[in-house]
Amino acid sequence: FDPRHYLGTHCHGFPKTGPHRLRFLLESVKDLRETLKKKGSTLVVRKGKPEDVVHDLITQLGSVSTVVFHEEVREI
Repeated sequence: FDPRHYLGTHCHGFPKTGPHRLRFLLESVKDLRETLKKKGSTLVVRKGKPEDVVHDLITQLGSVSTVVFHEEVREI
């Protein structure tokens, strides 16, 4: 979870993620984790800037050969 997603937007000052969206995200992540667990896998969840968290995970794991990510589309 990127803390920057819970701050105000640049244009109007409204939260990017309000309480209802946050509840939906948390329930979705919980459900995904439970589904993966039933299939013998797991889900790593972290709080922080993705560029820092991914770097720390790669360093911790030590043998990462590929990283795939999706960048948020931003309106101008």
